[in-house]
Amino acid sequence: MKLHLVFLILISSCFACMKDDEKAINTNPETKNGLTYLALGDSYTIGQSVTEAERLPVLFAKSMSASGLKVAEPEIIAKTGWTTANLLSNVNSLNAENPYDLVSLLIGVNNQYQGLGLEQYRLEFVKLLQKSISLAGGRANRVFVMSIPDWGSTPAGSGARDIIAKEIDQYNEVAKEECAKEKIVFIDITPSSKRALTDLSLVATDGLHYSGKMHQIWADQAIPAVKMLF
Repeated sequence: MKLHLVFLILISSCFACMKDDEKAINTNPETKNGLTYLALGDSYTIGQSVTEAERLPVLFAKSMSASGLKVAEPEIIAKTGWTTANLLSNVNSLNAENPYDLVSLLIGVNNQYQGLGLEQYRLEFVKLLQKSISLAGGRANRVFVMSIPDWGSTPAGSGARDIIAKEIDQYNEVAKEECAKEKIVFIDITPSSKRALTDLSLVATDGLHYSGKMHQIWADQAIPAVKMLF
């Protein structure tokens, strides 16, 4: 029992750790360097335990540019440990002087981890979708959502993989339903995250988050769907 308690405390601290340099907010996204891009989320967006160059939004922008649709360096509003409520409190007052060409949203793992409930998630996720559309200049077709990865596939989740997977699927179903209502692209990266079960190179050194290699897989998966928006 004591070992189990220590493990829970360790995991909780990993999800909740926050660094002052893990958030970037730019209210003037206008640039001549490509499509402006704002990424909203939590540890999977800010890239906990990977380098800045290996962050999902950075890799996405780089891969999009290489594919022929130039995207500027992303602006990121994200922190490790953030729930939908935390993200909402940090974007509600944000009013971009110029709309972003692209806005991505990946949020919910900490709602699941903290057991905050599906109804709260739905309510706050809908508000985040609406805010994302607003930041994209009212264009729902310039917003895309990525599903919550299954952290039960990492070594840290080995003690409760079935439960974690089931709950993550429930949260993702809510996100998918709400995206469909707004006609927002929903990209299911959860199956890719499960590859960590048999390939530890996809796991970050903390044993809980994902490596830059996994972030690249997610970025590549998003490219075709997002290019269809233009």
